[in-house]
Formats: sequence, C-alpha cells, structure tokens
Amino acid sequence: MSAPDPASPLRVVGVSGALQAPSKTTVLLSAIVDAVATRVPASSRIIEVAELGGSFAGALTREQLGAPAQQALHDIETADLLVVASPVYRASFTGLFKHLFDFVDQYALVGTPVLLAATGGGDRHALILEHQLRPLFGFFQALTLPVGVYASAADFDGYALRSPEVHARIVQAVDRGLPLARKAVDQEVSPYVSTW
Repeated sequence: MSAPDPASPLRVVGVSGALQAPSKTTVLLSAIVDAVATRVPASSRIIEVAELGGSFAGALTREQLGAPAQQALHDIETADLLVVASPVYRASFTGLFKHLFDFVDQYALVGTPVLLAATGGGDRHALILEHQLRPLFGFFQALTLPVGVYASAADFDGYALRSPEVHARIVQAVDRGLPLARKAVDQEVSPYVSTW
C-alpha cells in the first residue's frame, strides 16, 4: 500500500477467482465494489482470473508473466482497498486465485485492508471466509476487515443477486469496514522485514 493523496479517490481493486464468465462470484464482487463507491469517492478495477488465465497460468516466476498479469499484480499491490472473492472449489478458493496471489510480493499488502467474499453451492461452504481466505491474507499481514460476505447459489436468480439478506450483509460489511480502511489508508505503513 502506498501513501495516499488525501484528494485522491480510494483505489479499490476487486479480484474474482471465478474460472468462467459470466460468474456469480464476479456479480457478488461487483456489488461490493459498487457499494463502496456509493459511500466514498473511489476509483475501481475488477480483475478476473478467468480473463488472465492464459497470461499467467503456466508461469513459474513473476518474470514469466504476460503484461495483463503484471498490470493486475501492480494494481493489487498498490490498492488502497482490496475486495477479493472466490467460488468454493474442493473446500477452498480456486487454484488460479491462489496462483495469482503466489506472485504478489510478500510485503506489498502489509496493512492493506481486504474485504473477503465467496460464493458456493450451499450455506455449509460459508466457512471458506474464515478457514481459507482470512489465513491467506494473514500471511501477507494485510488487514482483513471484520465482516465478510458469502452468497450461495440460492441467493441468485441466474446471474442476478436477489437475496435481501446478502444485500444487507454487503451494506454491513462496507459500513463496518470503510472506517478501518480509511484509517489504514491515512497511515503510512512500513513493511516489516523479518530478521529470522
């Protein structure tokens, strides 16, 4: 996270781990990013791993990445607020979602606020937020915001998010998260480098 310009809008970067388009996960992610933009001045970008797939799926080092993936990493590493979402695959986030974050610099997200979201076939998958996504961003020493958003297949009509409960959860997540995000952005964050 870089030092903010107080006159600049909040740089919000959404990352969807969905492997296809259209995607319920990307619909949920877009709804959260839009909710942020209705509350604070924001510039936003949504990164879809389904679109990046060919430019980074076979890369083993960051230097092997194509230009679209390099730009995505730059945007992730310089975001003021990350909103991340993945569908549940085999009880976790998708492999391409993890592969993208494997290329993120270890200290680039220190103190960066991250709002977590996920989609799955049923409510039993909601624990992905706590058991998979929160530890991943804990590794980066990011500031995972306290309220995450989960939506199951029953919350959608096709690719339209219809659930009033999920919409209310989005409002709750954004309203509770934005003060923490603003505080984090207003502070200069120095990456901690371990001496171990």
